[in-house]
Amino acid sequence: MIGRLKFISVVSVLLLGVFLFISCATVFKGSQEYVGFESDPTGAKVYINGSYKGMTPLELHLESNKTYHIEFKKEGYTTKTYTLTNHLGTGWVILDVICGLVPVIVDAITGAWYKLDENDVGVILEH
Repeated sequence: MIGRLKFISVVSVLLLGVFLFISCATVFKGSQEYVGFESDPTGAKVYINGSYKGMTPLELHLESNKTYHIEFKKEGYTTKTYTLTNHLGTGWVILDVICGLVPVIVDAITGAWYKLDENDVGVILEH
């Protein structure tokens, strides 16, 4: 009987610890998202914040809490630019506040509260 109570106590403490010291958005969503990049015609070079990332079609993991300046370049075509923004997920903030101070701090630091406004970015390149 004492062994069973000790086991239940340990499990209860562990579950309480997990509940109090994790953050909802970090655990369930993460701080990154996949974003697909496409162009018509395909084969455009994709630059994100000035750094070359590859050619379309392309899929990348991007941080949710940042804004990205994207350029699509292909020889013989006009360069297209796009700004990928984000927004604060108020539902995550509310859940964190309910769970306590630690989840609020963790999600605020990791940026997991944020969501990118688009998961697919596509452009039509013109001559």
